[in-house]
Amino acid sequence: MRYLFFFVLLLNFSGKAQVMHCGYDFTSYIVLDVHEAGKKENIKSLKITIVDSLGRDVVNYRNIYSYRNADKPLAFTSNYRIDANNKPLAEGATTEKERWFFPFAKDNYLTSVSNTFPADKFMIKVEDIDGPENGGKFQTTTIPLYSYNMYVLCSNESQQAGIKFGRKMNKPIDIVLEKEAP
Repeated sequence: MRYLFFFVLLLNFSGKAQVMHCGYDFTSYIVLDVHEAGKKENIKSLKITIVDSLGRDVVNYRNIYSYRNADKPLAFTSNYRIDANNKPLAEGATTEKERWFFPFAKDNYLTSVSNTFPADKFMIKVEDIDGPENGGKFQTTTIPLYSYNMYVLCSNESQQAGIKFGRKMNKPIDIVLEKEAP
């Protein structure tokens, strides 16, 4: 009886010791590469939100779509550089050991969503609110969103290898903006 107790106890602890979790469990990201035709650099100071089929901002009511910013519209922010102490760098500043806060996103826009986010029901709306600072005002554009647009960061190599056809996962959505006519 005593040996059976130790055996069950050993199985119980050995199973819990091997559970590994990812820092991004239950979270995915949507990453956007927004630029002008023929240029590679991202356009700064854009207002980018997730909208429904009627063009209304999608509100993260009670964190149903994302674990951040409860009861606020789902909006994109620019990735930024940090220094060796994980502090944001000012625009144009450099340091010896600088890197992107989200290394998978580089110089792009991104937003965090839950893994259960129904991306196929929504669209992305891009608006230029600082026209002259961007070298001219860009046209507002709306593009559909798909579930394969989400960065699933806690997948293993066998899951990635299983995807042989179609669009590859974890690539930014390429959005090309056009300037408004003067």
